[in-house]
Amino acid sequence: MLCSTDRSGHLQFWKRGPARTGAPESTSSLPAGRLCSREVQDRMKKIATIAFLLAVCVAAGRAQESRQDISISGTALIEPFIASSTDVQVHSTTAYGALASYRFMLTPSSAFEANYGITYQNKIDFYSPNFDKGIQVLTRTQEISGAYVHTFYYHKLNPFVEAGPGALIFLPIVNSGTKVLGAKQQTSVGGLYGAGIAYEISPSFDIRAEYRGFVTKVPNFGDPGGYKFDTNKWYNIYYPVVGVAYHF
Repeated sequence: MLCSTDRSGHLQFWKRGPARTGAPESTSSLPAGRLCSREVQDRMKKIATIAFLLAVCVAAGRAQESRQDISISGTALIEPFIASSTDVQVHSTTAYGALASYRFMLTPSSAFEANYGITYQNKIDFYSPNFDKGIQVLTRTQEISGAYVHTFYYHKLNPFVEAGPGALIFLPIVNSGTKVLGAKQQTSVGGLYGAGIAYEISPSFDIRAEYRGFVTKVPNFGDPGGYKFDTNKWYNIYYPVVGVAYHF
């Protein structure tokens, strides 16, 4: 409140207005609700960006972890001599072929394996007092099997064991090497077992060597030509394998 005297000597009073400080007045024309909404949007964008970066990092980490592999191997299928209670004896030559395998890791040390194998050909000879000179059947053998694989890790040397069900398909080859007519394709169900070792040559490749065994019934090819090839015996086939695996 200010006061002064006029020319007649009377006091006069004036009301003082608010003092000016020189600070600029607020020029924002946005309502408070819109400012709050913009802050929320900015915060959500930051959260989304962080979540995306985390997802990329997790995906990159999982990409570096090999969970599958495929392998190609050379094989030798060695069928043992069989002497049976039916007076039929079976001799076989070694069959050479190839094996393709696929493994899917269930845990870091456990896997499921699927196999398909095929041999070029081998000779299976049946002997009996009724055909003492032997009757020969040329055969191509296919394997279809699945197995559980358990691996033990020791630096670059990784031993493993496996076992599972499977089937061998004996395919008679009809040519001059087969000495009897009417030999039929035969599928024998059995079991696979084995143990081997894998040597890691890089993060993506390893070399595998394995001894496999396959237990199945000795084929009789449908007793062709009226001959009885029944043995009532089971094969324990020796099945060494050497190959290369690729991890992805």
